[in-house]
Amino acid sequence: MPGNDPIEAARIIRGELGEPNLPHLVELPDRGVGSDQLGRTAGMLLDLHVDVQPHGWRLVDRPGIDHRRAVSALRTDINVLADIVGEEEQPGNSLKLRIMGPATMAAGLYLPAGERALSDYGARRDIADSLAAGAAGHVRDALRTSGLRDITVQVDEPALGDVLAGTIPTASGYRTIRSIPRTEVTGWWATMTAALLEAGATEVVYAPTLAGDEPGKVFDAVFGAGAQGICVPVADLTTLGWEHCAAAVEAGHSLWLGLLTPGLTPPKVTEAVNRVLRPWNQVGLGNASLGSLGLLPTQGLADHSPETVRGVLSRLTQIADALDQVRLES
Repeated sequence: MPGNDPIEAARIIRGELGEPNLPHLVELPDRGVGSDQLGRTAGMLLDLHVDVQPHGWRLVDRPGIDHRRAVSALRTDINVLADIVGEEEQPGNSLKLRIMGPATMAAGLYLPAGERALSDYGARRDIADSLAAGAAGHVRDALRTSGLRDITVQVDEPALGDVLAGTIPTASGYRTIRSIPRTEVTGWWATMTAALLEAGATEVVYAPTLAGDEPGKVFDAVFGAGAQGICVPVADLTTLGWEHCAAAVEAGHSLWLGLLTPGLTPPKVTEAVNRVLRPWNQVGLGNASLGSLGLLPTQGLADHSPETVRGVLSRLTQIADALDQVRLES
């Protein structure tokens, strides 16, 4: 979200995305160090600490001011949410939390000596274990503080394709880090998913890149790790991708589609509905199964005005309502 006022941002979110839609915990990267998604997630790590260097976030022996800023900002956001929920007559029960996944964290964090943590097997294993435990603590904290009962956790893996392809550059930039086995990533996700569900999350949804031309392997990895859903941008879905989406829905999983791009003129509701329904039906999914579908912006909203944000969220709810009407009439 844009700006640096968590109260204003939380009110926009909850005003536009009340039930049956899914409000999320505010993120305000404009606040600076520790409020960017990498730093915010790093602040959740259990028994691992970070600080900021010119090249990025680095693992260190003890928490410093950067680490404390990340922890403090997250604590503020949860407390603000609890205060606003407490003022609402009908606050609902649902909340979405968003964190970065272990593959992207290992690619984004640096070792004390200066190389990326992704290059070291032990370091990336420790990050995955620490993140799973810390994210589980975040879920428990959100449940306890907010009083909300249904928590969806979205795990973002924007670096997945590069991690698997071996195209992440080293710290020097003169070479790349060798590709990480897909089975290793799936193991990290399984640990993460199990920890989140045990902590009380209702649903765990992964948002990976569709690496190369093998979307089936990405879908298999997500659901093989025990996740309940997957997020994919509509623009990235080929016919084959839609077929994997159909298989996921038919297996009882949820599908979250990135549909609207902030800053662009939003499509009319009927146009957007057809953009979803046409391929949905072409791969054999009936309208009655639209209850498995969720809609998202294609990217974060921090670089846009509050008015643009309200417009995007409002249009998404209009499209969702229209699709739900199609479902009810089927």
